[in-house]
Amino acid sequence: MKKEILIVDDQPGIRLLLQEVFENSGYHVVTAKTGKEALDKIHSGTFDLMMLDYKLPVVDGVKVLQQLELEEINIPAIVMSGLVEELVKELANYPNVKEVVGKPFNINSICTIVNKLLGCES
Repeated sequence: MKKEILIVDDQPGIRLLLQEVFENSGYHVVTAKTGKEALDKIHSGTFDLMMLDYKLPVVDGVKVLQQLELEEINIPAIVMSGLVEELVKELANYPNVKEVVGKPFNINSICTIVNKLLGCES
């Protein structure tokens, strides 16, 4: 069975790039533009990993993490942001956050992190 990745980013180019890369790597990918859309999709599916942009319209990335914690939904998360240094401390309190990556990111590094988290190291 394919591992499921939820990609949450308000920038269409980033969503499309990540979706293409991970589908070509054999994962099933679902995308969301906003935190609210992400929460709706999480409630109607099961995901092995979430790639979450920190800055999102309507419901931001931290609010998504807080809601998941509140509902005891445990999805490993990679948080993406242009402000990595400030975020690492803030996000240390969220057990679901496995990695914080800076934008722009190196796609090979992202693939390595995803494969490691999903136990699909090649």
